[in-house]
Amino acid sequence: MIDVPDVKAVKQALRNQRIETPSWGYGNSGTRFKVFAQAGVPRTPEEKIADAATVHRFTGVAPTVSLHIPWDKVDDYAALSRHAADLGVGLGAINTNVFQDDDYKLGSVTNPDPGVRRKATDHLLEAIGIMDATGSRDLKLWFADGLNYPGQDDLRDRQDRLAEALRETYARLGEGQRMLLEYKLFEPAFYATDVPDWGTAYAHCLELGPRATVVIDTGHHAPGTNIEFIVAFLLRQDKLGAFDFNSRFYADDDLMAGAADPFQLFRIMNEIVRADALDPAYGINFMLDQCHNIEAKIPAVIRSVMNVQEATAKALLVDREALRTAQQEGDVLGANAVLMDAFNTDVRPLLAEVREEAGLDPDPVAAYRRSGYQKQIEAERAHGPQAGWGA
Repeated sequence: MIDVPDVKAVKQALRNQRIETPSWGYGNSGTRFKVFAQAGVPRTPEEKIADAATVHRFTGVAPTVSLHIPWDKVDDYAALSRHAADLGVGLGAINTNVFQDDDYKLGSVTNPDPGVRRKATDHLLEAIGIMDATGSRDLKLWFADGLNYPGQDDLRDRQDRLAEALRETYARLGEGQRMLLEYKLFEPAFYATDVPDWGTAYAHCLELGPRATVVIDTGHHAPGTNIEFIVAFLLRQDKLGAFDFNSRFYADDDLMAGAADPFQLFRIMNEIVRADALDPAYGINFMLDQCHNIEAKIPAVIRSVMNVQEATAKALLVDREALRTAQQEGDVLGANAVLMDAFNTDVRPLLAEVREEAGLDPDPVAAYRRSGYQKQIEAERAHGPQAGWGA
């Protein structure tokens, strides 16, 4: 391990780290072509929360779980929030769904049909009502809206419709609530996507006001995109509200965070640490957005949390003074070497110490396997329809 000038500060930063897990990551979800059912998968939102609480119990840094509406629809959201609290976790971002209804074939808030637009916007407002009941801070919006063919609809009109829906939704936000706007390069629209990139999302958020911020999904970019540049820019503008961490080889694969390119995850976290934006008080919601199709779900979420922790630990080990000196002196290779020294450090012993000092097992995955929780849920959840997204 490289020399750590203030190991206590590094450990404290790692103890303070917070990573939000997704309710849909525990249910049957996967590719657009086939979802393979697994034994022990949750049947209800309450059971998804129980699985999220289990991840937090073994990692110590995942105290909240995102909900997706209507996948997690219940009659009493205040009761659901109390259920989560009883299990030691809280309800995090409320994710909207305006992409699975047949009415949204030609778009939701940008649809040429005003009736469909009204339906979609009402759902966004409904989600804020759920936030009121759960105490959630963040409303997360992703739109599949777009076009498959040139001339199918007017590109500028669709931006006007989007802006109108966002304005109405933003105006409904309560005190302390925020809007998180996600972007995606393509899919399911193949000619033009209405929110295709960080610039479009940033422009809409800038127009709305300070409580509208951008979500960076690490799988939603063209190959070769410098995601850490986007991170740095949005941090500079105080417009980075959240991450959706996952990993991809080709498109939006939703693999475990850091699985395909751990160096990219490190570079992203390096910008976070450089901006002193890791602490939860800064306001960034570090979420996972993953669909585990062939791997066991709870161990995959635990492993993803650990991957983010490892990338963060390496970023915290960067010698900032040496890096700044090399940069100012124009020492190209020296500056790069500072980053590479940190990235090539084996931080697993450090994280094991952090966990042990917090009263946790140093190996969360192994601890989960020994716990018997998987056998328990496979036995208890053997009957009734499993939760899934219907792919």
